[in-house]
Amino acid sequence: MDKIKIEKPTEARLKQLNVKSWSPWECEPSVFDWEYDCDESAYVLEGRVKVKTSAEEVEIKKGDLVHFPKGLKCSWNVIEKIKKVYTLK
Repeated sequence: MDKIKIEKPTEARLKQLNVKSWSPWECEPSVFDWEYDCDESAYVLEGRVKVKTSAEEVEIKKGDLVHFPKGLKCSWNVIEKIKKVYTLK
């Protein structure tokens, strides 16, 4: 299974990906399970979350560009209210 990929994008990279056109999503502190039925890319505008899979646990925070692979099963622990924009592939 593919892993979660996190990068610290430059402004040029965000523009290249047209992040401003992505859909918004936000969530208050909570814990929930999630499974990705398609590839998702997300850019975190604010907040902090820990995402745990069977293979790893990663912390995602403001300024991170994150890629979640199709088929990934994980548990989200939203530590600080999260606001992100995302696109599905």
